[in-house]
This record gives sequence, structure tokens and C-alpha cells, in this order.
Amino acid sequence: MKILVVGGAGYIGSHMVKMLLGKGHEVITLDNLSNGHRDAVLGGVFVEGDLANIECLNELFDRHRPEAVMHFASFIQVGESVKKPDIYYQNNVCNTLNLLNSMLKFGIKKFIFSSTAAVFGEPEYVPIDELHPHKPMNPYGRSKLIIEQVLADYDKAFDFRFLCLRYFNAAGADPEGQLGERHEPETHLIPLVIQAASGRRNNIQVFGSDYDTPDGTCIRDYIHITDLCSAHLAALEYLNEGGHSDLFNLGNGIGFSVQEIIDTVKKVSGKEVSVIHGPRREGDPARLVADSQRAKSVLHWLPNYTELESIVSHAWLWEMKRQLLSDEFDASVISYSASDAVDHVM
Repeated sequence: MKILVVGGAGYIGSHMVKMLLGKGHEVITLDNLSNGHRDAVLGGVFVEGDLANIECLNELFDRHRPEAVMHFASFIQVGESVKKPDIYYQNNVCNTLNLLNSMLKFGIKKFIFSSTAAVFGEPEYVPIDELHPHKPMNPYGRSKLIIEQVLADYDKAFDFRFLCLRYFNAAGADPEGQLGERHEPETHLIPLVIQAASGRRNNIQVFGSDYDTPDGTCIRDYIHITDLCSAHLAALEYLNEGGHSDLFNLGNGIGFSVQEIIDTVKKVSGKEVSVIHGPRREGDPARLVADSQRAKSVLHWLPNYTELESIVSHAWLWEMKRQLLSDEFDASVISYSASDAVDHVM
């Protein structure tokens, strides 16, 4: 198939592009590079463009005629969404509407949407299944829920088939070491702890150690980035086989605490991690764990990397590669600067 991956230069999107190419699909990546990296797109056709530019979208669909679209180009920081709700509704809602309407214009009606567990809000029970009430607590979660509702209306009105995949916590890195997290600033727990172990960060701060959990720290569901992408691949196959529009939760179904993350990073890296304990953050529930049984039964999806040590090991491999590349770059700059200085003196 010919697939358009929107946001394919970002963390999840770039892993998806690699997997699609590995399965023999033809891939077009659209990204404005505001948060993504051009060198993370490992093949296919790359188009630098923005969903706000309707003319760019129409030209892309007219030229490439993809058969399906995967959408990863969203703003994702909860705290930022509270401070800047305008840009979240503009990018996550308005720009997504531009994409959907351009797809309709060119008769493209297969859509896989990157949604989030933030649509649920404070959990009323754990693990969280698809029937859990939707009470998002921030503009980020609300922006995703709005698009889920829009898609349901488009399905009824236009026979527009979609799958919404609600992530819990994407984590880890490409097992082959080619790709990983490169957020600036980094906000995800596992890379933050790894950076503290590698020396790129002085310490890691733990918010709350008095929760009703075995070790007192929050428990979250971490899903390996490769397993997340394999679920998207299964979703694509499901739509191709005539599957109906639907929504699925994606997680390990296993919760790991903040302290378990820290202990596992120390074990994998062989390094100590400096920890600063602080008070709880408002709105942080004790447990967030997914019930992904529907995705497993309907999409025939099964995660391969369910052990925390595997997730952390791949993320640590990526951190070591980044540091090696950074050291090589620094060395080349120092070498160049020294020779440049001599030439200047001569």
C-alpha cells in the first residue's frame, strides 16, 4: 500500500515509517519539523509541510494519492496545554480537520488516529477499558476526544473508516538502535531517568512517594514503541480487510512504578541515579493501567516487549548511541576550530 504518515519525523511516527518500509509499503512522510527530525525518516518520500496549509495538503494528495493515512502530528504536553490551550486546539483539532477534509476531497477514507489515555481523565477503575467514562482533565485530552467524536460523525456521514488507538505511555527505542526519543525538552520519565544515569542530567525528581502502591510511587503502563507501531500495522490490515471504525486502548496491561523504573535503569546501566523526592503533583492518579484485550482479540495484536528491562535496555542503547555521536561531533568541532585558528594565524 501507499501510506501517508503525518508527523513521521517524530518519535512514534519515525518508528512507524521504518516498520512500514520494512513490510514493503510505500511511505510518504509529511512533517513540519517543529518537533521532528529529518534524519529520523529512514526512507520513502519526505514532504516538509504543515497541516495548517490546505494548499499543501491538496497538492500532496493530488500528487501521491495515498490509500490510507496515519496521523501522529499532535502537540502532546499536558502542562503546556493548560497554559496554551489555543495552540492545542488549533493544532490538534483545527489542523486535523484540515487533514480529514482534504482526504475526503480526494476520496481517501482510511484513517488511523493517534489518540491518548488522557481522554479518560481520573480513572474510576483500573485497568481501564474502552467503556471507561470520558472525562479529560486538560486541553490536550479534550482536543483528542473532540477528534474522536468528529471521526464518529464522519463515519456516519461519509462512510469514512477510522481506528482510534489510545496510547498509555509510549516508551523504549528501536531495538536495532537506529531511532529513539529526542524530545526537546524531554518530559517522559524513562528517558529522564536514563539521562540522569548517563550524566546528561544531574538528577531525577520523583513527585510523591506516599501513594497507595507497593512502594509509594505512581504506577503507569509503559508500551514499547515497536509494539505500539505493530498495533498500527494491525489496524491498517484490519481496515484493508473491511473492518469497521472502532476505538482501542493500547498498553502492556502491566503497571510499573516510578521506583521500579529507577531501579531498572540502575540495573541496566550499571550507574547510580540521583533522586530528589518532592510532593505529589495535582491530578496525578496512583495507577493508570490499560485493558488492551479488545485490541488483542479484534486486531490480533500481541505486544512482544512486555518486560520493563527490555524497554529500558533499548532506551539505554539509544542514549549511548546519542552520546557517542555527540562526542564525535564535539571532537570534529574542536579539531576544525584548532586548524582554523592555525590557518588564521599563518
